[in-house]
Amino acid sequence: MLCAVEGEVVKKDTLITGLALFAMFFGAGNLIFPPYLGMESGTEWVLGFLCFVLIDVVLSCLGIFALNATGGANAAVEGSIGRVPGLVLNTAVILCTGMVIAEPRTAATTYEMSIVPLFGDGVGMLAFSAVFFAVVLALSIRQTHVVTVIGKVLTPLLVACVAVLIVVGVAHPLGDIGAPLSTTVAQDGISAGYQAMDVLACVGFAIVMENAARTAGYARREDQLKVIAGASVVAGLLLAVIYGGLTFLGAASATSFGAGMDRSTLIVAIVQHLLGDTGMAVLAVIVGLACLTTAIGLTGATASYFERVTHGKVPYRVGVIVCVLVSLAICNLGLNAIIAFAAPILSVVCPPFIVCVVMVLFKRKMGTEWPIKGAAAGAFVISLLTTIDDTFGALPVMQTLPLTEFGFNWLPFAVLGGVVGALAFAALRRKSDKAAA
Repeated sequence: MLCAVEGEVVKKDTLITGLALFAMFFGAGNLIFPPYLGMESGTEWVLGFLCFVLIDVVLSCLGIFALNATGGANAAVEGSIGRVPGLVLNTAVILCTGMVIAEPRTAATTYEMSIVPLFGDGVGMLAFSAVFFAVVLALSIRQTHVVTVIGKVLTPLLVACVAVLIVVGVAHPLGDIGAPLSTTVAQDGISAGYQAMDVLACVGFAIVMENAARTAGYARREDQLKVIAGASVVAGLLLAVIYGGLTFLGAASATSFGAGMDRSTLIVAIVQHLLGDTGMAVLAVIVGLACLTTAIGLTGATASYFERVTHGKVPYRVGVIVCVLVSLAICNLGLNAIIAFAAPILSVVCPPFIVCVVMVLFKRKMGTEWPIKGAAAGAFVISLLTTIDDTFGALPVMQTLPLTEFGFNWLPFAVLGGVVGALAFAALRRKSDKAAA
């Protein structure tokens, strides 16, 4: 049990909490997206990797600290864009990272990448997912044990297995790295970062980190933030190193396997080629642990969130049970179906949330939340219109906007919205000052 607040104990607590945060982040998308991105990027794999890390690692770990440093995960967003819009955005994020998209995807990924390669179709998806979520339920039902179970027990084994795969793949590359198969490497990296969904998990995982620090005996806010900041750095460094290795493996695989493989098939082929039949058992352990730790973290985060926003009317344990049951139902749609319906949802939800996470750090210096409201509104409107065009082809003008090729066409409008918000606040303040005079 984590307890004291000084010296070596603080370092130990920070390390364990950081390992737990890494494992909660390192789930389904984190395993399947980097190799595929590397295969598509070819000789430009470093660019794709950096774009992926920017959206996935930097923003995620920054978000964990930012949300806790500015009043807590819920209050930070709601206090920046208004109670109702903030509640809607936070809830949308929690549902995406919990029972609607990310958590079902953990079970679907484990089934397609661990169970099917080893046992074929003899084990049905429904039967497997029932067992998977029963384990998730058992390990997440006690709120205070989530971080300890993941950080002390599951993460070290996960890191060791992934390290074996990457070291072998770097020492014995699958082939020469060829020309890029994609003409939009940077945009692909950003899109993969969205799909991994770690930046959205900030709301829930920030709550888990806060609970973990408090349970560990850190009563003072500054002590909690010290542990959370250190844990974010530990998790971020581990994620970046492992993503880099996985992206390289994918880049080196294109000449061996060619294009056309889907994401889960590619990582299976890479592991089998590098480690043989033994590799399939290693992959099964990696996938199982990665997805299980993420599912446990997401379940705990979702249940904790709804317990907070309902002021205890939805108890933590009830939230865990509901989350597990809904995830069980959705995961049986299959991995590709989940990824397909997730893409447009994430494209709309991610940009305004990213704006809030970044700008909330500067709210005190700005002296008002109006620029954040304007920036979030600008990002939301453009993201919504772009998603409508991507889905239905109804607004081709969206493809002409600046930074569209990088997936950041919402950014100029977020800046514009922020400026408009600041000007509106200044005008209202001048009007108020005149009235007072």
